[in-house]
Amino acid sequence: MPLNRQQIAQRMAQEVQTGYIVNLGIGIPSLVANYVPNEKGVYFQSENGLLGLGPFPTQEQVDPDLINAGKQTVTYQKGASFFSSADSFAMIRGGHVDLTILGAMEVDTQGSLANWMIPGKMIKGMGGAMDLVAGAKKVIVAMQHTDKEGNSKLRKACQLPLTGVGCVHKVVTDWGVFDIKDGAFILTEHAPDLNPHEIKEKTEGLVIISSTCRPMVFDDK
Repeated sequence: MPLNRQQIAQRMAQEVQTGYIVNLGIGIPSLVANYVPNEKGVYFQSENGLLGLGPFPTQEQVDPDLINAGKQTVTYQKGASFFSSADSFAMIRGGHVDLTILGAMEVDTQGSLANWMIPGKMIKGMGGAMDLVAGAKKVIVAMQHTDKEGNSKLRKACQLPLTGVGCVHKVVTDWGVFDIKDGAFILTEHAPDLNPHEIKEKTEGLVIISSTCRPMVFDDK
């Protein structure tokens, strides 16, 4: 079976290195903070002006005035800083974010990303993703492998309006982990219950199965 949202987030957390400053997008990426140990010394950054984002609160911890960029209630770590969104975007645009983890509607074999609009649907704005993919040192996408109709979201070329061109380094879906290199998705890990060759056949973009491809490994957490 494919992974659930929590398992995708748990696998994404393995990409977060000690001392990183990390920005988490809306959706599955927002769950990643729940799986990164405090001892790693990681600081999560939110576009609305918080450095030191913590895990989601318990019912007793909820503070309606403490939210992330997706308007979800959050906690903060010891040593956290609060500042304006202007300062937050200066941090992003200045290249001070080591890693951003974003959701997506499409990613293609060139590492281009579409995650901000569907033509014909009303949107409130593009958000901060365009700044993040341009300013962060590394971009990883967490998403479902297919859309609601079963169509592959890992495409030969994105069909939706782009957020960024050639900006995505890695994709983690409910089917597997893919590096993007030389115009292909390199399958390095697969969901334990799925066959790598079946994943390749059902993905629109070119998939190359790594010689070291293995099942994903998870903690019991």
